[in-house]
Amino acid sequence: MRKMDVVEPVKLSLGSKFKFRCHKGIKCFTRCCSNIDILLTPYDVVRLKNRLGLSSEEFLEKYTYMKVDEPSSHLYAMLKMNEDAGRPCPFVTPDGCTIYTDRPANCRYYPIGQGTLKRENKDGVFDEEFYFFIREPHCYGYHEKKQWTVESWRQDQNVDQYDSINKEWKTIQLRRNLLGQPPLDEKKQMQFYMASYDSDRFRRFIFESNFLNVFDLDEETIEKIRTDEVELIKFGAKYIKYVMMLEETLKVKEKVLKEKEKKGK
Repeated sequence: MRKMDVVEPVKLSLGSKFKFRCHKGIKCFTRCCSNIDILLTPYDVVRLKNRLGLSSEEFLEKYTYMKVDEPSSHLYAMLKMNEDAGRPCPFVTPDGCTIYTDRPANCRYYPIGQGTLKRENKDGVFDEEFYFFIREPHCYGYHEKKQWTVESWRQDQNVDQYDSINKEWKTIQLRRNLLGQPPLDEKKQMQFYMASYDSDRFRRFIFESNFLNVFDLDEETIEKIRTDEVELIKFGAKYIKYVMMLEETLKVKEKVLKEKEKKGK
């Protein structure tokens, strides 16, 4: 996340054209990797923890800090910058990014920013994605001759893969606390955080607690979330939506419902 004074207030589409190139020989090389707050997505954490050979708990403890988003009370994982002058990224050296092929989505998008708005038309409410330029005074990349569209840039940086995997989770970011209602309690905050980022703990929660005795999941889904981290991310978004009462994305087993009914009588 960057300061708004470097955001160009022009809404871009996938077809919008621009010139940009970043390379080791450019005067500003790696300057954009300092003094910045990077919000991580679930897929960012999976890629980075696997790259570093760490569990999700170890990665989050060593490389991130928690930040509460006030409008939603969501608890987000932010990349922890070094405390040296300029707050450089822990993965950047004078030679460039040491985890480049697994860098976060925000890094891949630069110098493009991406956002999502809730829109409404005659067919109902839908999410609209839009793009914008980030023009920092120190960046010389815009003076290069290489031409792109927003779409070709996204494809070149492989950010479309990240967006596809994070799609359902990103829609949850639009949720806001209701006026006059209390913010999310600590339990729901931690459920959001676990299902978003702490994948190893979330998997243990599913398979080592009473979870599968409560929720009705088919065998194919169970096997996918047991073995596939991308499927676990997508299931995590469903779990969050259920916990936040945004959508009835999970089904409670009939026997559990009957037991609740008996207790309620």
